[in-house]
Amino acid sequence: MSETPMNTLQYRFDGPEDAPVLILGPSLGTTWHMWDRQVPELAKQWRIFRFDLPGHGGAPAHPVGSVADLAARLLATLDAAGVRRFGYAGCALGGAIGTELALRHPERLASLALIAASPRFGTADEFRQRGVIVRTNGLDPIARTAPERWFTSGFAAAQPAITEWAVQMVRTTDPGCYIAACESLASFDVRGELARVGVPTLVLVGSDDQVTGPAEARTLVAGIPDARLAVVPGASHLVPVEQPAAVTDLLVRHFSTAWQPAYDIAIGQMAISAAPAKPVLAAPAPITPIAEIAPPAVQPEVRGRPDQYDAGMKVRREVLGDAHVDRALAQADEFSGDFQDFVTRYAWGEIWNRPGLDRRSRSCVTLTALVAGGHLDELAFHTRAALRNGLTPVEIKEVLLQAAVYCGVPAANSAFKVAQQVIREETTPEE
Repeated sequence: MSETPMNTLQYRFDGPEDAPVLILGPSLGTTWHMWDRQVPELAKQWRIFRFDLPGHGGAPAHPVGSVADLAARLLATLDAAGVRRFGYAGCALGGAIGTELALRHPERLASLALIAASPRFGTADEFRQRGVIVRTNGLDPIARTAPERWFTSGFAAAQPAITEWAVQMVRTTDPGCYIAACESLASFDVRGELARVGVPTLVLVGSDDQVTGPAEARTLVAGIPDARLAVVPGASHLVPVEQPAAVTDLLVRHFSTAWQPAYDIAIGQMAISAAPAKPVLAAPAPITPIAEIAPPAVQPEVRGRPDQYDAGMKVRREVLGDAHVDRALAQADEFSGDFQDFVTRYAWGEIWNRPGLDRRSRSCVTLTALVAGGHLDELAFHTRAALRNGLTPVEIKEVLLQAAVYCGVPAANSAFKVAQQVIREETTPEE
C-alpha cells in the first residue's frame, strides 16, 4: 500500500514485481476491494495495481471534479511508483478514466478493458441531481439504493452479506468526494472522439445492467476501431462482483492476446512477449451505431468581440439543467425565439459567465432579486439552480430571511412557499 500526497491516489500492488502492470479501476462509490475475486488469477501473469478514488475506501478526501483530473492523478501516482506502461481495466467511472487515458496518453497504454462503461453516462442532470441529494441528505439514501443499481434482484436476495458490504462501502465514502465524482461523470462526454482510441479494447457488460447496459456497450464497440464486445449473462452493473469467474476469464483472455507493443522500448516501456494467437473472443456481429456523430460544423470567422451564444448555452444548461433549457427552447417560436437568443447570449454568456462572482454567490443575488420583483415562476427554477450550484436548503432559507428584511415580509412569505416545495421535490430520494 501507499502513502498518499494530495496529487496522487491511494493504491496497492499484488503479484510478481517483474511482471507487466495491469491496473484495475473502481466504480463510483466502490473501493479496490470490488476486484478482490479477480486478483488471485490475474496476479499469476501481471503485477496488479489497484487504486481508490479520492475519499473512497478511507483514501484522503481531496476531491477531483473531472475525469481528466482523475486520470492525471492516476498518472502522477504511477510515475511515483515507477510504472510507465500498463494495461488497464476499469468499471463505470473507472472505465471513463481508462478511455481518457487512451485518448490523451496513448503512449502509456498497452491494452484496455471497459466494463459497464459508456462514452457518456446518462445526462448531466442525473448526476448533478444526485449531488443535490447527497448535499442535503448525506450518502445514506444513495447507499440504500446501491444494490438495486449494482446487482440483479436474484443476486441481491441470495447474497445478503455482499449486498450489505455494498451499502456500507457507499455509506463510508466522503460525501464531498462523491459529489465531485458525480460532477466528473456529469461533464464526461467522448462520443465524438471514440475513433481515436488506438489500443485493443474489450467492452464488457452485464446483460441486465440498467445503468450502462448493452446499448451503451455497442456504442463503444461501434466507435472504437479495435474493440470487441462481451456480454455476461445474468449480471447487472457491478459485473466483476456479481459474475467474478466470467469476468476474470474474459480479462485473462483479452490481456493475454491483445497487448499492443510499446512505442519506444528505449525509454523503458515494457510489452508482454506473447506468441501470436487466434483471437479468443469472437468478433461481434456488425453493429449499427445508435447515433451517427456528425463532425463539428465549421464556424465562420468572427471579427471583434466573440459571440457568447455557445458559452451562454453551456452555462445555462449547467445551472438550470438540460430539461429546463430544452423546454424553453422547444416552446420558442418566431415571436419569442429572439428573446431566447438574447437571454442565452447576454444573461448567461455575458453576466453569469463573468469571473467576478462564483455561481453560489450569483444564485444568492438572483434569488434575492426575484423575491424583490415578485417573480415566483422564475424563483422556482432558480431555487433548483441554487441547489445545483451548491447552496444547501439551510443557505437558501437564510437568503430568503435576509430578503424578508429588505424586500418585505409578504414577498418573502410567497417566496418561502415556492422554495419549500422545490426543495422537497429536489431533495426527496426516489423510492
